[in-house]
Amino acid sequence: MAKTKAQKVVIFNDLKEKLDQSKSVVFTSFNSLTVSDNNELRQKLREQDSEYLVVKKTLLRLALDKIGLKDVDIKQFKGKIAAVFGYVDEVAPARAVADFQKEHKGTLDFVGGILENKLISAEEVEKLSQLPSKNELYAKLVGSINAPVSGFVNVLAGNLRGLVNVLKAVQESK
Repeated sequence: MAKTKAQKVVIFNDLKEKLDQSKSVVFTSFNSLTVSDNNELRQKLREQDSEYLVVKKTLLRLALDKIGLKDVDIKQFKGKIAAVFGYVDEVAPARAVADFQKEHKGTLDFVGGILENKLISAEEVEKLSQLPSKNELYAKLVGSINAPVSGFVNVLAGNLRGLVNVLKAVQESK
């Protein structure tokens, strides 16, 4: 059954709001995605504060025009299009879709995305999916900051150990 104009306006406003709120968007084409696979993907995305939404290309084009991305050629996207919105982490939607692709071969393909209000290609989305998450990057940063301090403590402890060994050797010789 066809949607009324009022329903399309509601869908359009919802899509525009999601595009405004998201830190990154991944566009996928989906083939032979079963209902159970679809539910599994939605659940994985919810766990990462992301959302999966099947969109009509016309409404997507209009919403992208409205947020200022007028140069996007939606016709280049083949097949049915779904948008994965990442609200907290820029990398999470791409990584979740990439992980899902590994488990379910041939069901989803990257077709593009939006990062920092710029359209990115499918290859760039693939590279984005291979980046570590924010928490992993924070952990690496803390480790890098902590490494010189740890090394300094070990050097100081080494000097004390050396002094203790010398005193112990002197004690044993007497």
